[in-house]
Amino acid sequence: MLGQNTRMWHRILKDCNPKWEYLMVESYYATGKRKAAVARTWLKLGQGIITINNRTIEDYFGRETAKMIVEQPFVLTDTYGIFDVKVNVAGGGISGQAAAIRHGITKALLQFKPEFRQILKKAGLVRRDSRIKERKKYGQKGARARFQYSKR
Repeated sequence: MLGQNTRMWHRILKDCNPKWEYLMVESYYATGKRKAAVARTWLKLGQGIITINNRTIEDYFGRETAKMIVEQPFVLTDTYGIFDVKVNVAGGGISGQAAAIRHGITKALLQFKPEFRQILKKAGLVRRDSRIKERKKYGQKGARARFQYSKR
């Protein structure tokens, strides 16, 4: 199935642009962010191999939910198995890194085909999720937590 889907996209690109060979070697770069994680993402037409920090997605993410989060933009745009993805991600935890990679893939897909914007925006993938950890305040135990009050 993956090979057939890839051939279909090659045919579409060939019909749209006479210089389709140039598009085959072109890669699309985008940076995705979430919490403390930053993901530098490159997309290139290929077999659908996702490489994260020189490891496969199965080796890098143990949880199935993290893999689903990363693959979500491809599933929504029906481009699953068309692009090879190379990602360098740093900072944060598993969940933050998966969301940062998803954000980077979304931005790179928009460079490839701007018509995907409506689909991806409706799913809420275009805008960066700006929620980050709130800083600890002085004189307190944490960001909001106070030290226990003693009346006497």
